[in-house]
Amino acid sequence: MGEFSMLSRYFIDIMESKGKFRPDPGIKLMDQVRQVLRYHHYAYRTEQAYCDWIGRYIKFFGSQKHSRDMGKTEIDAYLSHLAAERKVSASTQRQALNAIIFLYR
Repeated sequence: MGEFSMLSRYFIDIMESKGKFRPDPGIKLMDQVRQVLRYHHYAYRTEQAYCDWIGRYIKFFGSQKHSRDMGKTEIDAYLSHLAAERKVSASTQRQALNAIIFLYR
């Protein structure tokens, strides 16, 4: 086995042993989102944009459902609303989608 493959296997083993980062369950959802974004060293402007889009997504449904109970149907409805009624560009829709996907990861 080459030195490179042994080294890469070592780092893969370290990453797998660390497990997935879990935010503090005792804090509010948006604070948990910020905690994960900061853990993964996202840019501050990305943090602001993602939190804004996630907040808009939740408010769009009037906080009637918890985000864990929403899924593909609600995401499709929200993105359709952005395209049809808010008339946002494709890149803006993509940014909103990426923020929502981040929420569910």
